Amino acid sequence: MIVAEEKDELKAKLKEFFGYGAFRGNQEVVIRNILDGKNTFVIMPTGAGKSLCYQLPAMINDGLAIVISPLIALMKNQVDQLNAYGINARFLNSTLSKSEITRLKKDCTDGKVKLLYVAPESLNKEDNIAFLKKSKYLFCSN
Repeated sequence: MIVAEEKDELKAKLKEFFGYGAFRGNQEVVIRNILDGKNTFVIMPTGAGKSLCYQLPAMINDGLAIVISPLIALMKNQVDQLNAYGINARFLNSTLSKSEITRLKKDCTDGKVKLLYVAPESLNKEDNIAFLKKSKYLFCSN
């Protein structure tokens, strides 16, 4: 059972990072499961707040959160939104030049990036796998 202080603390983090005063639907239960280290499988309709379910734990926990997302437009939208909140989020996909990828990887391994959105096909490249092994990361999926 979640004690009142833990609920208040989680809501305070929600307010601090995203400006929201309350969770929607089952977000709090999902986030609590993730923070408790439980494997969590969630299906929510579009617009129900799935992204917050991995974004808030990423902000609370140490390390880089890897978000696997198949759509470049969605990655850009998510990264832009997070950056607007002052959260350093980036994406790794085919739109980046080699020099941008090199800089991105350095920023990630230096701990400057909190959420990294990655295209699934990027996980098949040896240099990306080696880079991810060097980073302290949490694994998420979108």
